[in-house]
Amino acid sequence: MRKFNIRKVLDGLTAVSSSSSVSSSTQQQQSGNRESDIQETLQSEHFQLCKTVRHGFPYQPSALAFDPVQKILAIGTQTGALRLFGRPGVECYCQHDSGASVIQLQFLTNEGALVSALADDTLHLWNLRQKRPAILHSLKFNRERITFCHLPFQSKWLYVGTERGNVHIVNVESFSLSGYVIMWNKAMELSSKSRPAPVVHISDNPMDEGKLLIGFESGTVALWDLKSKKADYRYTHDDEAIHSVAWHHEGKQFICSHSNGTLTLWNVKSPTKPFQTITPHGKQLKDGKKPESCKPILKVEYKTTRAGEPFIILSGGLAYDTGRRRHCLTVMHGKSTAVLEMDYSIVDFLTLCETPYPNDFQEPYAVVVLLEKDLVLIDLAQNGYPIFENPYPLSIHESPVTCCEYFADCPVDLIPSLYSVGARQKRQAYSKKEWPISGGNWGLVTQSYPEIIITGHADGSIKFWDASAITLQVLYKLKTAKVFEKSRNKDDRPSTDIVDEDPYAIQIISWCPESRMLCIAGVSAHVIIYRFSKQEVTTDVIPVIAFFIYLFIYVRLLSEINDIESPDAELVPPLPTPGTGSNPQSIAPQSHPSTSSSSSDGLRDNVPCLKVKNSPLKQSAGYQIELVIQLVWVSGEPPQQITSLAVNSSYGLVVFGNCNGIAMVDYIQKTVLLNLSTIELYGSNDPYRREPRSPRKTRQPSGAGLCDINEGTTVPEDRCKSPTSAKMSRKLSLPTELKPDLDVRDNSFSRSRSSSVTSIDKESREAISALHFCETFTRKADTSPSPCLWVGTTLGTVLVIALNLPPGGEQRLLQPVIVSPSGTILRLKGAILRMAFLDTAGTLVPPAYEPWREHNVPEDKDEKDKLKKRRPVSVSPSSSKEINENQYAVICSEKQAKVISLPSQNCIYKQNITETSFVLREDIVALSNSICLACFCANGHIMTFSLPSLRPLLDVYYLPLTNMRIARTFCFTNNGQALYLVSPTEIQRLTYSQETCENLQEMLGELFTPVETPEAPNRGFFKGLFGGGAQSLDREDLFGESASGKASRSLAQHIPGPGGIEGVKGAASGVVSELARARIALDERGQKLGELEERTAAMMYSADSFSKHAHEVSLFRASTWFYTRDE
Repeated sequence: MRKFNIRKVLDGLTAVSSSSSVSSSTQQQQSGNRESDIQETLQSEHFQLCKTVRHGFPYQPSALAFDPVQKILAIGTQTGALRLFGRPGVECYCQHDSGASVIQLQFLTNEGALVSALADDTLHLWNLRQKRPAILHSLKFNRERITFCHLPFQSKWLYVGTERGNVHIVNVESFSLSGYVIMWNKAMELSSKSRPAPVVHISDNPMDEGKLLIGFESGTVALWDLKSKKADYRYTHDDEAIHSVAWHHEGKQFICSHSNGTLTLWNVKSPTKPFQTITPHGKQLKDGKKPESCKPILKVEYKTTRAGEPFIILSGGLAYDTGRRRHCLTVMHGKSTAVLEMDYSIVDFLTLCETPYPNDFQEPYAVVVLLEKDLVLIDLAQNGYPIFENPYPLSIHESPVTCCEYFADCPVDLIPSLYSVGARQKRQAYSKKEWPISGGNWGLVTQSYPEIIITGHADGSIKFWDASAITLQVLYKLKTAKVFEKSRNKDDRPSTDIVDEDPYAIQIISWCPESRMLCIAGVSAHVIIYRFSKQEVTTDVIPVIAFFIYLFIYVRLLSEINDIESPDAELVPPLPTPGTGSNPQSIAPQSHPSTSSSSSDGLRDNVPCLKVKNSPLKQSAGYQIELVIQLVWVSGEPPQQITSLAVNSSYGLVVFGNCNGIAMVDYIQKTVLLNLSTIELYGSNDPYRREPRSPRKTRQPSGAGLCDINEGTTVPEDRCKSPTSAKMSRKLSLPTELKPDLDVRDNSFSRSRSSSVTSIDKESREAISALHFCETFTRKADTSPSPCLWVGTTLGTVLVIALNLPPGGEQRLLQPVIVSPSGTILRLKGAILRMAFLDTAGTLVPPAYEPWREHNVPEDKDEKDKLKKRRPVSVSPSSSKEINENQYAVICSEKQAKVISLPSQNCIYKQNITETSFVLREDIVALSNSICLACFCANGHIMTFSLPSLRPLLDVYYLPLTNMRIARTFCFTNNGQALYLVSPTEIQRLTYSQETCENLQEMLGELFTPVETPEAPNRGFFKGLFGGGAQSLDREDLFGESASGKASRSLAQHIPGPGGIEGVKGAASGVVSELARARIALDERGQKLGELEERTAAMMYSADSFSKHAHEVSLFRASTWFYTRDE
């Protein structure tokens, strides 16, 4: 354990950061003769960076597969990702290195293996018998494009159809091509002049494995005899293109779906014409004419039941004149036809059946529908086809995520409380059956602390997630937009030019887990404060207006007073001048002004961006509105968006700021305490000597909305206008005021920005970037800590505001809170991002908080007496009245970090984090019974530093900043956890803790579990006697090297995977396993025998050579006279 003396001068401490080395300088100034040794226990070996799990819906899905025995679902994406789902809580993420789109997935049923076919014409064999699946083999096709794959049940031979119309056969054990090839010109008529279209379907006859059905996109289906190597029958119908084919389980009939919206049913032995043609959604015309053409039926499945009519399930096929219904799944069962409308386009679907054997009655019980942005399971066994309640956390993107916060080690009673109120929100009638995807086993729970993730969304909703033990489950959803009136027409839309599309989008979240107080800032320059309650209440929202120089504020509060008259706006008292101490400003309630209010010159003035409801508001259990604050328009100028936010339950205060200034509100007394511009915060100590300007001249362009779920899509420029009517690109996800760490002039992520404070352009837009309530020393002469607010700006300035709080209880409701600037000013390089405080032992001093209590329940007399005596809860460990170094302030900017001794305000440690880049996120977090500073830079580096000495502990290049989604969602939390939004629909969690990395393997769930394969269907006595049952085929005799020869080496290239021979051993089981194990054993034995033989031959050669040379030496000695004489 290393000790650091804060009185010693530490020189020569350097750290490597970003793309260039970061100079690290430590400074220490002595103040008094007091010794203070701080023991730092964190070392570099405590840190290791690795990804843990990925949550959410797979972004841009493209393929779907299901193992009916293991009960595992696999989804492939257009970016080469592979997501595997078992029972709730068992998930896995894999990634193909090439990043090519996954076009098809095939499980080796009950074998613990999966074959993926990619758009780059590569096949991969995945081993699922390990917690982190790995690729065992890969096969790259060089001359033909892969279009379709089929792996028969309990077979090791994979059929691969290509764009040229050929069918190749791959041995999945060795992942090598067979010499057996079905050429297109043999499957088609010899008289065919043109090459057929790509292969779109391959399947073997359920009752005869020697018959293979091949469907070509051109409209031809061929029944291929594998033994005779010729086509028995060919089926064609009106030259309509074919999209899919499905067998009846008896193998005598099959069904085809066509591009004109028709289904054709064929008897195998009647190739001339189909025995039935169905147009499910076509209008039947009179006079026997053909029905009108419909949209293509992209897929059809034909499933039989013992007790009734078969199910025909299809996607697409709607009539062209269908208006609203665009994405539908059709279920045809007997005479009934059900059209199930989907919210998004259908990517693929699969029917889940009771048996994995294709030659038995299928008995379908559910349909898995993979949508573009959702996964739906439909219950086929219940009337009305209800859907199953999805237990996976796939609704993260229900509305685009605009911000995210992560909290670890929360109070233990918090998650049950959120779950209890969230359970009341589920009203949809789901299927009563259990979730059918139930494979795999959970991992061991090695983390016992609660974790909560909060996501803010574009529609104004906030979701609370239980993230404990690397799982994710939604707890509670809060809709913040319900307090505002919705626009009913275009003329009555929200009066804001800040954003046109998402006026309710959540921008900043401030949450206190101990008191359960929640405060949010919205993109329309509004702030809402919530209290948590388990009781349902009905309250009124009463508006109040206040305005002042530079920062204009519009306050709405929640009160039970309904009979207060609304005075005129001109009667609002003026604010006190800065520097003289701010007495509380009494804000009189006033009715809501019309959103069409305008000044004498016709400009929009004194109106908020959104209109709050005037009617009583019924609030269910959960988070309930305490106060609504809005910034208003001034002289035709919209309010600037909020850049920082903080709430403190012990003080009863909320503070927020933007590029104009800062405002503090007492949400207990419903009064505005502080309304100052950024320049006024300095008072006479402003180092920039700036001249006051009107808001109209100093206003900066506001950005577009916060949503980016449809990445890569272009949006018309006129949808996102700035207040100056300048055209802005929708690609910019955050307003410029929200990202002071980015260069506003060119929005470059890689450009190194000058930290000079002499720029007039920078001085004119100094925004409030960080706020922190604490109980510490505000001035150098202070002898004891007191409540205060530390304010950080984008120019690297830290200012301290003193708070004089009245006693608790009833006096807190009557006496005012006194707010006054302290005159303390500290400077850093770059915008201030984070502030925290340490005690003399180096322990983090959290802000004071008021423990949560139910405020909607009447209190008894004893409880009221306690409240009268209650004072603001202080968690500061310092109680000394002497002038000494009682605390240390940790101030972090986008360029550097400093540790400052209080109250002397001497800088004892300083670390330049980066020179060529800038920090996007900084957090002071707890890890291994200590604390550290965690940083994420725009150049992709993740770094950690010890506290208070700021020693570099970790510097790893992890992720380059490619878009603003990562910048606004990346966050660190305690115990070495972090996360960010890796795609518009997925959250990636990672850890920088060595202990978590070591335990991760045990925490992950297992996908594969030993399960007995169901018994094959009974053939029956007569079928067995007369040969009416299923006919098996020894494919080894047809496709093996001895029968078909070797395939051309130029056709495909075999690439060994990282799984190796051990992975093959793990993947082999069942029918395939015995052959694989025998072959592996023979290979190993042959390899060992070969090595032994080689060593034996080498030894024999050495012995023979030695004997020969020894004989030659003896002859030479005997024949040499001088050699004999010398002896």
